[in-house]
Amino acid sequence: MVDLKKEYKTISRVAGPLIFVEKTHPVGYGELVEVMVQGKKRFGQVLETSNTQVVVQLFGGTAGVSKQDSVKFLSEPITLQVDESMKGRIFNGLAQPLDGGSIIKGEKRNINGAAINPYSREFPSNFIQTGISAIDTMATLVRGQKLPIFSASGLPHNDLALQIARQAKVLGDDEEFLVVFAAMGITNEESHKFQKSLEESGAMQNAVLFINQADDPSVERIITPRMALTTAEYFAFEKGYHVLVILTDMTNYCEALREIGAAREEIPGRRGYPGYMYTDLAEIYERAGAIRGQKGSITQLPILTMPGDDKTHPIPDLTGYITEGQIQFGRELHRQMIYPSIDVLPSLSRLMKEGIGAGKTREDHPKVADQMFALYAEGRDLRGLVAIVGEEALSERDKRKLAFAKAFEDKFLQQRMDENRSIEQTLSIAWECLRLIPQEELTKISGDLKEKYY
Repeated sequence: MVDLKKEYKTISRVAGPLIFVEKTHPVGYGELVEVMVQGKKRFGQVLETSNTQVVVQLFGGTAGVSKQDSVKFLSEPITLQVDESMKGRIFNGLAQPLDGGSIIKGEKRNINGAAINPYSREFPSNFIQTGISAIDTMATLVRGQKLPIFSASGLPHNDLALQIARQAKVLGDDEEFLVVFAAMGITNEESHKFQKSLEESGAMQNAVLFINQADDPSVERIITPRMALTTAEYFAFEKGYHVLVILTDMTNYCEALREIGAAREEIPGRRGYPGYMYTDLAEIYERAGAIRGQKGSITQLPILTMPGDDKTHPIPDLTGYITEGQIQFGRELHRQMIYPSIDVLPSLSRLMKEGIGAGKTREDHPKVADQMFALYAEGRDLRGLVAIVGEEALSERDKRKLAFAKAFEDKFLQQRMDENRSIEQTLSIAWECLRLIPQEELTKISGDLKEKYY
C-alpha cells in the first residue's frame, strides 16, 4: 500500500504559479497538495497528472519555492467548511476570514460541487426584485436563472452590483434570501467600498463576501467563485434559502485561466485563452438553478468587462452561449450621466416571460415591457435621422417618440444609487412615460389594460 503521507523532494522546475513534481505515486486530478516552503506550509492543487510528472498550482504564489522543498499529496480534493455562521462574514478568495472572526469549523464540502440532475431541475419561474427599473421591467431576473451583466472598462458595473446586493429580494413574507458576493481581482479601494456599503446599509447580515484582491496570486481567482458557489449550495439546498450569487469580474477570472495556461505551455485558443475556457465557465454558470421538491434556489449574476467594448470577445461570447440572456451597459448612456447606464435594446432575459405577469409582478407588465421596448427603439433610430435632417422635418408622431425616448432615459432608466424601486413604483413610472403617446398609438397594449392604467 502506498504511503499517502510520503514527502517528495522532486520539484523539477517552477513556472509562474505552477510547480512541476517528478517520480510520484499515482495522484488524482484536483487533489490537495501541501508544500513546505522555508518551514511554512503552502497549499495547492493538482492541475495535471501523468506517468512522469505532476503539475501543481500553488495558492499564495511560488515566491521562495526551491527544488529542495518538500511536497506532500493529501489524497483529498479542495474542500470548504460550511455552516450557518458564515452569514454576515467576509473571507478572502481561499475562504480564510478577513473580518477578524473565527475560522469556520463546519461540514467539509468539495468546492467543485455536484451537477444538478437535469431531470430534477425545476424550470425558473419566480420573480426576483432588484429595485432597478431597467432590470425589473425590461430584462427581468428570475429565481434559478443565470443572467450576466456585460460591462466595459470605466463603467459603473461595481456600483450596480453593490446596489443589487443591497436591494435584491424575493417577494413573499416567508422567503429567506441571501446574497453571496464574490469579487475577483479588485483593488483594495474597491474591497473597502464593498464592505463599507454592505455594512452601512445593513445588508451585510444577509450576505457572505469572498474577496480576491488584485495583488493576491492570480491562481486564487480560480478558486474564489467555486468557494462562493459551494457556500450558496449549502444555504440553498440544505437550509432552504433563495441565494443570489454575484460574481465580479469574470474577465479577471478568465485572465487568470490564460496566465495558468501559458505557464503550462498549452497551445492557446482564441486570443490566447485556453481552448477549455468554455467548459470551465460552464462548470461555474451551470451551478445555478432550483431542484424540484426543494425550497431553495441559486440565481447567478456574473459581471464581466468586455475588453475593448467588444461583445464578440471570447469571454462575453462564450458566456452568452451558456447563460440565459445578458444585461448590457451602454457607454453612450454613461456619457449622458445616466445611472445605471443599462442599454435595454441589446439586453435580454430569456426567462423573463416565465417570471412576470399576473400573480408574479403585475398583469400589465409583459405588454408594458413590449410597448416600451418598441417605442424606445424607434426613438433611438429617429435621433440618427434628426442629426441629418433636423427635428423640424419630423412628423408630430415622430416627435412624440423622440420625447418618449428622452423621458424613458431621464425618468425610467435614471435612478439614484440608493433608490430601491418596488415593481409597482417601476410600472407606475413606465406608465408616466407611456402617457406621452396617445392611447391609439400604444398598439401592443390591450384596451382593458389601457383603460385601467392609462
